[in-house]
Amino acid sequence: MNAGHEHSHAPANFNKAFAIGIGLNIVFVLIEAFYGWKINSLALLADAGHNLSDVAGLVLAWGGALAGKLKPNSRHTYGWKRGSILAAFANALLLLVAMGALVWEATGRLMSPDPLAGSEGVTIMAVAGVGILVNTATALLFMRGRESDLNIRGAFLHMAADALVSAGVVVAGALTLWMGWVWLDPVVSLLIAAVILVGTWNLFRQSLHLLFDGVPDSVDPQAVHDYLATLPGISHVHDLHIWAMDTAEVAMTAHLVMPQGHADDGFLKGATEQLHDRFEISHVTLQVVNEPFTEPCGVWQAGSGRNRDPAGHSGPASEHGHVHSH
Repeated sequence: MNAGHEHSHAPANFNKAFAIGIGLNIVFVLIEAFYGWKINSLALLADAGHNLSDVAGLVLAWGGALAGKLKPNSRHTYGWKRGSILAAFANALLLLVAMGALVWEATGRLMSPDPLAGSEGVTIMAVAGVGILVNTATALLFMRGRESDLNIRGAFLHMAADALVSAGVVVAGALTLWMGWVWLDPVVSLLIAAVILVGTWNLFRQSLHLLFDGVPDSVDPQAVHDYLATLPGISHVHDLHIWAMDTAEVAMTAHLVMPQGHADDGFLKGATEQLHDRFEISHVTLQVVNEPFTEPCGVWQAGSGRNRDPAGHSGPASEHGHVHSH
């Protein structure tokens, strides 16, 4: 067996961002709870509880990030990298539950409007204004990592969503005090919840997909197969697997059928580097064989995406192989 490995650089360290974000949000929860108690505002007290879920979301994301940095051992040969995928999934669930609660509350208030007293409305708007600053600042801490790491994207979405909710409270509160539109606040809340649910559903779908070892959206499995199939001396690709080790690192294994003989280290090194540079696959294992001697878990026909007879064999013309989860 010949294998090539190319590991990516260590993921960006967001420990400082998590610490600052959690600290800011704990302070904001205390501010909301204090003013909610002072003016006897159930809305502020309820939102303080909601923002406490933001702290929980950040703690989850941080825990997932830290788990991914634990060193592998003989019982966990990949370490605890999958912790970041689990954290992203939990964060998505938390956001969906929070938005469900917001929709429930907004629907109730739309059916039975509750006009605010002038001073109470101003206090709620002022506290919501602080919320905009806190949540926006926290979201910005995670902006640079949101595209490359699903776990960081979960933290970013959580905070950006709350900044949007707080902005909606300020705008709706101002218009309600000015125009007397008591229906506006719940309507704005429902619109904001709809926008957030669209983004959150994508996070939920992607994290669930990765939990079940799906091929990451950033990788085109057909293109990976086609590249391997065109390597010098390769007749076809057998038993190709692509999956996510964590929310930022992709792994791949494949059997390369080379009837004329085995590849040397230079061949494996070049293929591994190309897989990293072209597809950002950072953990590669390639096994070169004269002919397949194992039964693949399933069969994938290149170019069609349809299943075919597992007993079928093909050469360079039909490029028979399969791509699925590991």
